[in-house]
Amino acid sequence: MFFRYALRTTDLDAARRFYEDAIGLTLPSAGRSDDSRLEAWPLHERAIAKGAPPHWLGFLAVNDVDASANHLVQLGGQRLGPAVPTPDGASYATFRDPCGAVVALRTHEPGPPEGRIAWHQLHVKDADAAWSIYSELFGWATTETLDAPDLVGGHRVFAWRAGGEAVGSIADTARWPGVHTHWLFYLATDDIESAVARVRASGGTAMNPLALPDGKRLSACEDAQGAAFGLIQLA
Repeated sequence: MFFRYALRTTDLDAARRFYEDAIGLTLPSAGRSDDSRLEAWPLHERAIAKGAPPHWLGFLAVNDVDASANHLVQLGGQRLGPAVPTPDGASYATFRDPCGAVVALRTHEPGPPEGRIAWHQLHVKDADAAWSIYSELFGWATTETLDAPDLVGGHRVFAWRAGGEAVGSIADTARWPGVHTHWLFYLATDDIESAVARVRASGGTAMNPLALPDGKRLSACEDAQGAAFGLIQLA
């Protein structure tokens, strides 16, 4: 499962102000808070030189980073750097998965996952291939498929484990113009209309909210530095 999330951005102070003003989210620096599993880091110069935009990076919980890394590489993933130790004694490594989305593997520390992220959406060009990879590596389970009139195959909804609550979806949306392969993480809000208005007023962009059949309402957004994120109002 995803259990930590880091905003990697080009203007750390401005990004912190944006999320505080837009959705009341405080983002500490990496290692500054033992309690927060949402944090913000400067985007590394090497990543900027390679064309990486500001983005949110999700951390997948594993027991052994090296063993899981080898498995991911065997499936066609690409390692983007060595394992990095963290102040709390864990370690993580960043990868491009076999479908092209950037993720991190990190040893899991005790405690629940970050609760503010309420939905995880993988945009890919081959949802079946992506599903076979993530279900094999992490044991995720399909809960249902949501039909979409403009999307062949619909949205494959998944849970972290069989019988668990739905936590995200995978779909072939990276075939749409302007959509690249990536994980999009949705932050929960009680009033999505107001949150969308504040995102726009703070210099970001936000799509008009979309209602799902189960009552959830979603909006895909970008912050003022261009990092993609989502807003979700639960049913």
